[in-house]
Amino acid sequence: NIAIAAEYLTVRYEMSRVAIVDFDVHHGNGTQAAFVDRDDVLYVSLHENPAELYPGTGYAWEEGTGAGKGYTLNLPLPSGSGDEAYRRVFEGEVFPALDRFGPQFLLISAGFDVAQRDPLADQEVTDDGIAWTSSQLWMQAERLCAGRFVAVLEGGYRIEALPASIEKYLVEMLDLSTRLLES
Repeated sequence: NIAIAAEYLTVRYEMSRVAIVDFDVHHGNGTQAAFVDRDDVLYVSLHENPAELYPGTGYAWEEGTGAGKGYTLNLPLPSGSGDEAYRRVFEGEVFPALDRFGPQFLLISAGFDVAQRDPLADQEVTDDGIAWTSSQLWMQAERLCAGRFVAVLEGGYRIEALPASIEKYLVEMLDLSTRLLES
């Protein structure tokens, strides 16, 4: 879905700099493959160590090919990574990459399977950590591309907790939107 949105923006609206930030326990190998040789889409993926989890792609050395060399940024995280690890990677790697690229539009693949106790993986991000990540990405979109962004719900397999996680995420986004409108 996110790859189709990026392609639509580059073709229909002739955008030359679309960024995708994908946080999910699984690497977005299909999204990466769609743009691996292009310099008009920056693909940034945070995911669990590919040596430990399906699909086994998304190593840090996978940086793109041809014209796309350097426009793929894979940030694999070890099992057990939680809020602090995610915050460090976003502040130290993701946000600087977005600054360098200067996107015209930001697309977010929001994978709720990074949440604590998700049955398919071993990340330990809290609902507060997911909400922080999403609100920070929105603020990056406000700063870098006039607030143009779309977030798409991706994985999340702890069914009993998913509704509360999504509600916290949406409430954070609504609160941020209200604060931005008031300022």
